[in-house]
Amino acid sequence: MSQFQSFHEKQKHIGPMGWFLLLIPISTFLLGSWQVKRRRWKLELIEELKRKTTSLPVDLPEDLSELERMEYYPMKVRGTFLHDKELYMGPRSPAEESISSLPQGASAVFSGLRGQSGTLVITPFKLSDRDLTILVNRGWVPNKNKFPATRRDGQIQGEVELVGIVRAHEERGPFMPQNNPKSNSWFYRDVKTMSQVTGADPIFIDAIADTSVPGGPLGGQTRVSLRNEHLSYIFTWYTLSGITALLWHRLYIARKPLR
Repeated sequence: MSQFQSFHEKQKHIGPMGWFLLLIPISTFLLGSWQVKRRRWKLELIEELKRKTTSLPVDLPEDLSELERMEYYPMKVRGTFLHDKELYMGPRSPAEESISSLPQGASAVFSGLRGQSGTLVITPFKLSDRDLTILVNRGWVPNKNKFPATRRDGQIQGEVELVGIVRAHEERGPFMPQNNPKSNSWFYRDVKTMSQVTGADPIFIDAIADTSVPGGPLGGQTRVSLRNEHLSYIFTWYTLSGITALLWHRLYIARKPLR
């Protein structure tokens, strides 16, 4: 009997269940290939976000609707902080990039705060050249310095110019606690409600690390390191595909028992 005839005879004995089970290695292989594409897309997206955040800062556009296309771009503004209307968003740990990007002396001061729990200080900022008040995430402070009385030296007074990264409204995640405006407890960036509570316009920026002042919040809390676990997914799906393909071949082609 020729090899072709032998294979043809084995095909006859595979049966409907055998062909159905063949879908497992095929499907998992396709899922692994899809994750390869997803990983490539995620890496390109991360690089794109980093490119945006490091581009030259621009002025606040006259047409505010343009801000919808400007997320992650740096924007330059001048105005005055309204410290009596601070909001607090947390718990958060400081972004690693915000510490490493500081000058060596300042970085050494903040390095001991890595991994600590704290909060982000969101402060209304009244613009000098426009009849607008925006929201500025001044940065991170440890829990012990959450309230202004513990960081008076960092409460910038008078007109200042700063650069911040444009951020969009954030929807509540499926497992995220509800924001509680009455107790000034915020877990996610609800720009719409924050604006209503403070009387500001729905414009939000993250102050860059260079805006940090002694005794004040640590700026530069924009995180561009998106979750990227596609490599582990690729390994999982391709491994499952290989194992199930070998098992299928053993059962339906080689006709050997599993034990």
